[in-house]
Amino acid sequence: MTAELRWDERPQVTKSGEEDTHTMQSGGAIRVSGVGPQHTPATRIWFGQVSNTPGYRSLPHHHGEAETGGYVLRGKARIYFGDGFRDFLDMSQGDWVWVPPYMPHVEANMSTTEDLVWLTTRTPDNIVVNLEDVDDDTLEGYRRA
Repeated sequence: MTAELRWDERPQVTKSGEEDTHTMQSGGAIRVSGVGPQHTPATRIWFGQVSNTPGYRSLPHHHGEAETGGYVLRGKARIYFGDGFRDFLDMSQGDWVWVPPYMPHVEANMSTTEDLVWLTTRTPDNIVVNLEDVDDDTLEGYRRA
């Protein structure tokens, strides 16, 4: 099978400051789309940056049918998941994570003094389904700034 090359398409650059910010948010996580159907011809990828202030955590959420890949560009992260969000994985700068479709999770910045910045990709569109919030006390080791 040979891919069909479309001569009317070409690479597209999204310049700094021109990213799409009209993505679904979860409790204050700032999701900025650099590549996605919101503002490029892309149809099978969403690639963006998610920024979390010190001590921030997301609402419990999932990304629908989308698989999610993440890379910690800067900071200390924790993803809570599982029954009652009792399981978790810790990550720091340079670590990669994969989150399965429909998996409820909470993303947390474990630093109370430094920002956390992720690079994130998923397909299809940047799906974010927010779920009922949980008390901070249920998230082991989490502290707000």
